[in-house]
Amino acid sequence: MPTITSSQPASTCKQLPLVRLAFRPFFLLAALFSVLSLLVWLAFWHGNMLLRPYGGLIFWHQHEMLFGFAAAVVAGFLLTAVRNWTGLPSLNGGPLIALVALWLLGRLLMAFPIVFSVALPRWLIVIVDLAFLPVVAIVMATLVVTAKRWRNLIFVPVLMLFAMANLAMHVGVINGDPEMIRQAAYLAVLLITLMMTLVGGRVIAMFTANRLKRPKPAPIPLLEVATLGSTGGVVLLQLAILLGVAVPVAFMGGTMLFAALANTLRMARWGGLHSWREPLLWGLHGSYAFIPLGLVMWVLALMGLIRTELAIHALSIGGMGVMMLAMMARVSLGHTGRPIRTLPGIGVALGLMLIAAVMRSPVLALFPQITHWTYTLSITFWCVAYVIFLAHYTLPLMRARVDGQEG
Repeated sequence: MPTITSSQPASTCKQLPLVRLAFRPFFLLAALFSVLSLLVWLAFWHGNMLLRPYGGLIFWHQHEMLFGFAAAVVAGFLLTAVRNWTGLPSLNGGPLIALVALWLLGRLLMAFPIVFSVALPRWLIVIVDLAFLPVVAIVMATLVVTAKRWRNLIFVPVLMLFAMANLAMHVGVINGDPEMIRQAAYLAVLLITLMMTLVGGRVIAMFTANRLKRPKPAPIPLLEVATLGSTGGVVLLQLAILLGVAVPVAFMGGTMLFAALANTLRMARWGGLHSWREPLLWGLHGSYAFIPLGLVMWVLALMGLIRTELAIHALSIGGMGVMMLAMMARVSLGHTGRPIRTLPGIGVALGLMLIAAVMRSPVLALFPQITHWTYTLSITFWCVAYVIFLAHYTLPLMRARVDGQEG
């Protein structure tokens, strides 16, 4: 890995710590936004309309958890990791402030379209919201191509497809096409799943081996190709469905089952059973386990045995929500120069997230009559978990590194 040189201007060290690297503002804002948006969703579930957002509250909930919360975490992680991957300075200072402002403006316009419609045409809301992910992709591509670190270029087309899913959701709203909205949301969830597969394969085994002082298992090339290829294949099939191609249910189901098996075999080699004493490790292993579980549940949905949204929540709460919390907790320590250890309560937070995922997905599939309680408890557990994160990490994310280095 290239050594990061100090080629940035001297004024970088004098910048506000919050805008020295992308993980700082985006992790902080993503966690806060997820809590606030889910409290609005909880109120709606209990009959209270706290918001009249663009597209209605049901659309807003699914859109903002994907393109508000998840997109912010993805941007914070990738624009931080790319500095290590390329050895080049990543986005910071004024340009980072501008990107954060773009994300924030998108959230405000989506949540309060009536307030802003007096001054802004409605189409501008869509353009502002759509602009964020392509900008992140362009920054990533520029750094990766400049450093010729071609292995990391894979994230650029994934980000652009993620942006395309966002566009399709907006087109669905404009045309009054709920099926397009649904299929676009499915594509977005599967793209995040693919990113979790890519990132998880790079870091979970390494983190586990380093922390437990065990040898890191060497990747099996055929298994890596099978895992990434089949997971990517599921994404492409969902993209085809979104574009109106008639994909046979058996073909989609078979590809999902193959991807679930490959991901299970891959994960089994990472030593997760030895990580039970380390919440930052078992949180990552637990989140990855929801990838094959969610895919298997999706196959059951294709067979008409359960609702597809149960599989979606296995992937989004159990996979996305837990992995992002665990990754943010670990990355925020390492990149602020602090010892990588589980802070008090973070294990509880990760446990609550895993319980929320189990309740909202497999338990609800078995006991649909307790829908009201599972919704309420899963939302509450998510909010408590991310409030714990905010309580520990808000000040460190806003302060300079304790070791005096940049970042």
